[in-house]
Amino acid sequence: MKIFKAEPLHLHNLNDEQIGLVDRLFFKREQMTQGFYRRMFDEDFARLFHSINHQGGKLFNITSNDDGVTQRLLGNFKMRSSPHSVDATIRELVEQIAQSLIHFGRAHYFCHEDREQQEIHAVSISAGGIFSPFGKIIQWVPKRKGSHWNRDDEEHGREIRILDKSKVMLFDMPKLIKYLLSAQNTTLAVLDKHKSADVNLHLQVTHENPNPTKNFNFLVWKDTQERALFLATRGTGWNGRQYYSSKLSNFFECHSLIRFRRNQLLLRDDILNQLSDELSKVGKYYNAKFSVKISSTSELPNVEYLDELEMKLANEEVGFDEISDYCYKH
Repeated sequence: MKIFKAEPLHLHNLNDEQIGLVDRLFFKREQMTQGFYRRMFDEDFARLFHSINHQGGKLFNITSNDDGVTQRLLGNFKMRSSPHSVDATIRELVEQIAQSLIHFGRAHYFCHEDREQQEIHAVSISAGGIFSPFGKIIQWVPKRKGSHWNRDDEEHGREIRILDKSKVMLFDMPKLIKYLLSAQNTTLAVLDKHKSADVNLHLQVTHENPNPTKNFNFLVWKDTQERALFLATRGTGWNGRQYYSSKLSNFFECHSLIRFRRNQLLLRDDILNQLSDELSKVGKYYNAKFSVKISSTSELPNVEYLDELEMKLANEEVGFDEISDYCYKH
């Protein structure tokens, strides 16, 4: 096994079959969540920016002691759709980080240095195998095979790569949101596992009960599942895409909608704070005293106004449509 300082390997496409028993103890491959409810929730919760048209207003305030460095950093992120404006870059980057946090609980970026161009190119890296022991950041690289079209497959040995901390950007899920998702997703996993159990239910036929399904109450079974979904999602405020809305009042649905949107905004603002800190750290490559602060503008919804809406709702001073419009159109 080699231990050395190096840039990380990008191991997003490493298959489970390629990872040995020893490596599985240290290298946890990122896997997208499975299951009907869990996939729906992850998609909904990661949609932090709802409205496409903001009438040309700025979405983010950027306060920096070196605007040139800020422009260079945000222009060097490798994005999926190559956005052209700083606002578009930040928006896509925040959503990209949010998706990783929701799916995997963390997100990592590494800034590759281009000495010829005097640039840093920030690229997302798999969180699998990344550790931070004794103030160091290392990547555990398992044994693997390299495929080549013009020669035999090549065996690569196990490695421990010591990464440059100044070039690594780490993002973690806020503790409150992490707790809410952990409590909810445990139940969602059970519901997803048994969601189609009523279709595949095969009760044992006996001499005394030749038709066992006759006495099985499928309505009670379905009601139990709906109640479990409702109880599991109370903390996050997710409505299951209106799955059980017919049994709830508009008043209660509005409270849930406010809670869900508030959790999204708390995640958004926390990511912006972490992004500010990580960019400030990486920017010292260009300017030793560099710092930057990124925050949302009034063009985007904010937690304070949601709190105000919730107070008005409790006092019956606001309509359901106004709450729905603010939560969905901003």
